[in-house]
Amino acid sequence: MSYWGLNAFFLAAAVLLVAVARVVRRRPRILPLVVTAIILLVITAVFDNVMISIGLVGYNRDLISGVFVGVAPLEDFAYALGAVLLLPALWALLPTHTGSDRKRE
Repeated sequence: MSYWGLNAFFLAAAVLLVAVARVVRRRPRILPLVVTAIILLVITAVFDNVMISIGLVGYNRDLISGVFVGVAPLEDFAYALGAVLLLPALWALLPTHTGSDRKRE
C-alpha cells in the first residue's frame, strides 16, 4: 500500500467524523480552521524537512508519489490536514459538561 493509500484511509475517517459532527452538533467556524491548517502546514514543512535531512525519518521511494516540498514528500502533509479536520470534529462530538452538571454534595 502506498502512502497515499494509507492517507486516504485516515482522511476518509476524518471527513466522515466531520460530516457526523456537522449533523449532530454545530458547524466549526471556517476561518480558525484555515488559519490552523496554514500554520500546521508551515510547521510540517519546516520540521519534516529537518527530520528527513538529518536521517531521522526515511521513506520507501517506491511508495511515494515523487512530489516533494523540499525533501519532504507531499504525502507527509496529509497528517496535518487530518488533524485539522479530526480534532474539531471530535471536540464537537464529545459531551460538554458545565459546572451545573456536577453532583452537589
